[in-house]
Amino acid sequence: MTKKSGSKYLLGWREWVTLPELGVPRLKCKVDTGARTSSLHAFYLDDFEENGRRRVRFGLHPVQGSTEEAIDCVADVIDEREVCDSGGHREMRLVIVTPVTIGPWTWPVELTLTNRDTMLFRMLLGRSAINGRFLVNPESSFLASKQRLIAPPRAKKRKKLKTA
Repeated sequence: MTKKSGSKYLLGWREWVTLPELGVPRLKCKVDTGARTSSLHAFYLDDFEENGRRRVRFGLHPVQGSTEEAIDCVADVIDEREVCDSGGHREMRLVIVTPVTIGPWTWPVELTLTNRDTMLFRMLLGRSAINGRFLVNPESSFLASKQRLIAPPRAKKRKKLKTA
């Protein structure tokens, strides 16, 4: 991603994302500045070890409100953390890092894995993932494909005062 000094790209409150290393071609994501950590739906988790590395196999329903389509994903586990959800419930979650693509931009994001079957969005993109990269317009959706660049405000030129 290229940026001019002080400029940030604009996202809507929801965006289409791709998770290329997990084989997820398209997923509707809520951009949630109220959440520090990003999270991804996993309707099952199978934690295992492979070649001395901790890994997880998990299932993802990529379509909101539907359990018909499922994608099996595998990733390295980088951590296990206690996370407090928006309802105040605490749970231990596995954490992975995977590239996320939104519009023309791709970068690695930490994602906690949890069952989001009862939630509207299969993925939340938290403020840690977008900090320093994007601004969020809560009135708009799906802005990434428009590649809007918000430039910093220009300083107003001061008028010279006439002296007598």
